[in-house]
Amino acid sequence: MQKRNCKIANLELSVLGAGCWAFGGGDYWGDQNQKDVEKVVHASVDMGINYFDTAEAYNEGRSESSLGEAIKGIPREKLVIGTKVSTSNCYKDSLIRHCEESLKRLQTDYVDIYMIHWPIHPHSIMHFSNDQKVVENPPTINEAIEALRILKQQGKIRQFGVSNFSRNRMDDLPLNEIAVNELPYNLLCRGIEYDTLPYCAEKGIGVIGYMALLQGILADIFKTLDEVPVWQRRTRHFNFSSTKECRHGEEGVEEETNKAIKSIRILCKETDFTMQELAIKWILANPALTCTLVGSRNIQELESNVKAIQEPLHKDIKSELDRITFSVMDKLGNHFDYYESAVNDRTK
Repeated sequence: MQKRNCKIANLELSVLGAGCWAFGGGDYWGDQNQKDVEKVVHASVDMGINYFDTAEAYNEGRSESSLGEAIKGIPREKLVIGTKVSTSNCYKDSLIRHCEESLKRLQTDYVDIYMIHWPIHPHSIMHFSNDQKVVENPPTINEAIEALRILKQQGKIRQFGVSNFSRNRMDDLPLNEIAVNELPYNLLCRGIEYDTLPYCAEKGIGVIGYMALLQGILADIFKTLDEVPVWQRRTRHFNFSSTKECRHGEEGVEEETNKAIKSIRILCKETDFTMQELAIKWILANPALTCTLVGSRNIQELESNVKAIQEPLHKDIKSELDRITFSVMDKLGNHFDYYESAVNDRTK
């Protein structure tokens, strides 16, 4: 398992990381068997995966609790654990308290990377809290950074970072202290390529990619986009009328997405790789990515994900995938909040 270095933090992350959102079970991903979680976590470490990513918001804390149970018996130095604080909890005292609560659920004395989950502003906060006092008087990025520095001094976190911060939002950050920026990135979600990804590379900030398989679409689970479940049909790829859960209000890019998927399927036959393998290989062919997260609900899924990194992607295949998916990137534009309209993009 190859590892890549976060230059500022001097942290080495496995190129494949474990996305732990499903751990603990919840409305979004459904039930998750804890014994399977424990098997997956231990097997992941055996296969060389060292980065495990969660958040206090995932399944109302159950993801952290599930991971905390699963890592029992694994030497702590073999693990790099990242978790995230919700934007509504970024007041100085609140952030410190929420970090301590995360530590209890994770059953560890420290987390390696503690991240602010989204940029701090009223629209972002409304996705985490309906408390109007918080929405109308949000925390500031400065007090959040102050709290993170205190936690680092106390040894409760090794490094801190952000998640879903665009190039514009990063102007407000002490860049020499930001270890990572966690961002959505896959063949059909390439918005960070416009300016955020190059900027992170320029500043030495590690990039952890999430949504590698676009919630199953790039794992070729669905024959057509019409088969995609309603909760996974909320991104800007789909017409807003396709599900009542969708909130972006845009026409979507279904024609371009369908065309890209069909072309990827043809390339799969020509190369004898699965779509899942091509999707993961394509991400890791970009040296600006430190790590990409994949979710594995059982050993079989884990083995399939790890198989994808065993052979690097040939540059000609990388170029062809770039070409195939460019129309989707171009149509969606320089916006990578895939659940909100370009106008309401929370990352900006």
